[in-house]
Amino acid sequence: MALAIEAKRQILTKNQTHKSDTGSPEVQIALLSGQIAQLTEHFKAHQKDHASRRGLLMMVAKRRRLLTYLKNTSPERYKAVLQKLAIRH
Repeated sequence: MALAIEAKRQILTKNQTHKSDTGSPEVQIALLSGQIAQLTEHFKAHQKDHASRRGLLMMVAKRRRLLTYLKNTSPERYKAVLQKLAIRH
């Protein structure tokens, strides 16, 4: 399930480092977090949707890999992303 165009645009503008930034780790993590939140709500009504659950697990794994990359390359940006998106405690 893809994010709506307007929701995606809002996430992009909130997390961009410059005007044309669409591929930085911060933006990718924010977009994945939005999709994960949307699918989590979807599963409250559709518990048996196992195909989408597999997609959710793949998104969570990809977000984890991006967070690990960001942590290893720039700890300051990593902490800022965690705080901004409230991903971990």
